Amino acid sequence: MSIVYDEQQQAIARESRRVLDARVDKARLLGLLERTSEWDRTFWDTAIEQGWTALAVPEAQGGLGLGLIELGLVAQASGAATAGAPFLTSNYGAIRALAGRDGEAASHWLPKLASGEALAAIASAEGNAVLPSLPTVTFADGRLNGTKPGVTAGLSAHFAVVWASHGGEPALVLATLDGVARRAVDSFDNARLFADLDFADSPASLLATGDAARILALDILARQAVVTAHEQVGGAEALLFIARDYANERKAFGQPIGAFQSVKHRLAELYGLVEIARANAIHAASIEGQPGFLAAAAAARLTATEAYDTAARDAVQVHGGIGTTWESGLHLHMRRARSLAIEQGNMLFWEDILVDELAGASA
Repeated sequence: MSIVYDEQQQAIARESRRVLDARVDKARLLGLLERTSEWDRTFWDTAIEQGWTALAVPEAQGGLGLGLIELGLVAQASGAATAGAPFLTSNYGAIRALAGRDGEAASHWLPKLASGEALAAIASAEGNAVLPSLPTVTFADGRLNGTKPGVTAGLSAHFAVVWASHGGEPALVLATLDGVARRAVDSFDNARLFADLDFADSPASLLATGDAARILALDILARQAVVTAHEQVGGAEALLFIARDYANERKAFGQPIGAFQSVKHRLAELYGLVEIARANAIHAASIEGQPGFLAAAAAARLTATEAYDTAARDAVQVHGGIGTTWESGLHLHMRRARSLAIEQGNMLFWEDILVDELAGASA
């Protein structure tokens, strides 16, 4: 498949950025960083209104039947705007867990995800393990028990896809979160709605077990990682432009600071990181579901994380003292860069995935 966007995809990218730029309120977003249990409802209302929630849902369940490329373009615009809600990513993970399945869960939740009526979370990690070989959360007799810590979107999600143990092997199960105890995690970026989920004989249904569950769970993580990579690229590119514009305006010793090599080279290097990350994100999205997708997703994840982290740091340094002030808004990107760096698995996890995939291809 070509990695050049067609006219429809270019229109999605252009319009999503235009709409979000018109509705972004920096003061509102800065406030969300400091308050738990709140998220950017203006952004989510916009996502529903624009049909972004339905992009990846099959047409038979009320969606648009589009793919990772289109969702990635919206995520990129969201990253540039530092949109304060994680649901485009977590809902997409739930869509992938349910898509193509018959049964009550799919027929109930997929239309609700398409309409934006339902919010989902993906609960896989425990401690430092992104996909523990035998999770401590257990599923038996239709009931789920145990704690999933630091679940993104956990504070507001209506249901979760949970990585659990079942009969001595790993499993993916779907659990509604009605009645499940949620403990807010006061984090670096509270708009991500991190929460510890305490399951106590919570009703749940089995999606997959054993090797099939592991393959599905890794595929969900990889697809979410590609969405996140697009969001990171959008944020990194926005910071590049912010730093460039400031370097052209701010003067020292009678000339713009952008004329000094130390600043000029820093911005040039950042441009390279952003474009490498963008190319990897586009490539991964373009081979969705094809051989090599997992390696491509890992590469996109790694390069996008490096680009966004570097951009957040360098933009603050280019701005000097003003970069540390609350009003500058750079806090939004700095905190979002750190939050996205650990969602869907950290750099070490994806480095291991990439090495394993490349070694397997070589063998």
